[in-house]
This record gives sequence, C-alpha cells and structure tokens, in this order.
Amino acid sequence: MKLAERMRELRKEKNLRQEDAAVKLDLSMSAYCRYELGSREPTASVLCRMADYYGVTTDYLLGRSDVRR
Repeated sequence: MKLAERMRELRKEKNLRQEDAAVKLDLSMSAYCRYELGSREPTASVLCRMADYYGVTTDYLLGRSDVRR
C-alpha cells in the first residue's frame, strides 16, 4: 500500500488531478486510479515512468526507502 500512498502524495504536491497525472504518464484514467487505490500493481516500465515524472526513485515509490533521490 505504500506505493498508493506515495503516488497520491506526490500527485498532490504537484497540484494535479488524477486525470492530469494519467495523461502525463500516458496511462488510462482507470489504470491510474487503480494504482492509487492499491488495487492494481504497475509494470516495471510504468513504475520507472512514474519515478522519472515525480523525480523520485522507484525504491521511494515502493516504500523500500524514505529517501526520494
């Protein structure tokens, strides 16, 4: 569940709606929402896109580290 929490936190820091984040990450709205709800896990390539877009490491997104960069 750490991924879902961190995605939500990072999106809100950028003042984005879920729709905006989905477009920026080239994801469907439903897929993005499921990731944020924790009901679906992103593929490795999507996880890397998220990390690059939000400027954090994949380990931070996954909750394996509290260090963003």
